[in-house]
Amino acid sequence: MKVKILLAAVFSALICTQMVAQGTQRETFPEGSYSPVTNVNRNGYPRVLSDNSVMFRVNAPHAQKVQIDLCGTKYDMTKGEGGAWQVTTKPQVPGFHYYFLTIDDVSVADPASQTFYGCGRWSSAIEVKEAGTDDFEVHDVARGEVRTVYYYSKVDEAWRPLMIYTPAGYNESKQDYPVVYIQHGGGEDHRGWMEQGRTAQIMDNLIAAGKAVPMIVVSANSNVHARNGGFGGGYSWQGMQSFRNELIDNVIPFVEKNYRVRQDRKSRAMCGLSMGGGQSFYIGLRSPEVFANVGVFSTGMFGGIQGASDFDLEKEVPGMLSDVKAFNKNLDVFFISCGEQDPRIEYTRNIVKKMRDGGVEVRFNSYPGDHEWQVWRKSLHEFAQYLFK
Repeated sequence: MKVKILLAAVFSALICTQMVAQGTQRETFPEGSYSPVTNVNRNGYPRVLSDNSVMFRVNAPHAQKVQIDLCGTKYDMTKGEGGAWQVTTKPQVPGFHYYFLTIDDVSVADPASQTFYGCGRWSSAIEVKEAGTDDFEVHDVARGEVRTVYYYSKVDEAWRPLMIYTPAGYNESKQDYPVVYIQHGGGEDHRGWMEQGRTAQIMDNLIAAGKAVPMIVVSANSNVHARNGGFGGGYSWQGMQSFRNELIDNVIPFVEKNYRVRQDRKSRAMCGLSMGGGQSFYIGLRSPEVFANVGVFSTGMFGGIQGASDFDLEKEVPGMLSDVKAFNKNLDVFFISCGEQDPRIEYTRNIVKKMRDGGVEVRFNSYPGDHEWQVWRKSLHEFAQYLFK
């Protein structure tokens, strides 16, 4: 009975939250603030202020304690007249940030925000604008399509989803296209790159400007639980086997059967962020017969996360250093990136130096930001311009 009462109280509080958080036409907002595109109601809260701090307002008159959990930092809200709680955060770096409401120790998504699958659950999010990132927005250019399709997984023994971007003109043309297989991070799934990552907007704008060749982008859910044991994550060659089998034996054959794609290694790329960056490193670099292009974004396997230790390049990718000439010949593009405020950055720079000192031909770039989507959008934006040329 106590559980039912608590849930009813939380639900009631959230309904009130939505009503006030969305605001009204008569609401007066701080000068210079704006409603992020992630808001459900563009005339409501949260508001991004001129210094990139974020003002939240929540109506929960019966709550005893309300917090905003923004990227793991919790802000206590202050209760005002009429039961409206308010707080302003410290300035945020530009980009996409997950957040939650915590009402009397119950963490929930904010109904005033759009929801995204991230952090292993449905999450609220706020988008802080950044100058110079127009290629991440929708423009008046020829646009491609994003489709959700299903294939049968012999690894998972179930039907599983793919999200597939096809460039403008795909439906009318008869040509075959190169393909990028792009992987999400831990706590996310196949929707991440197409929704949070803005893959379609990035590709549409690059292709329209002639900066990237028309290509197909395939986003698979790498959270694979094999029936005989094993999971699609893990920072080891063994830990990658379930997803490697899924990708090479199920996903790629499905795409090549159902879409007009080039079926040679030089016309395939694999890239990913964080966990997906580790998958791309191991699967992409150790499968040169499948992929000639590999992008590794913000992986933690080089260091900077719990469980990461000294990384032996030759052990993890045999031949990388002992037969570097053959390794380089197998790759058209090898690209690594990381955010400059990411705890992984120095480890990444060090491993890139080791590669280059050993003769490995690797491109590297870093961008302002932590372990978050703005860095990964920029990574895809750069990587795509190198491919299939």
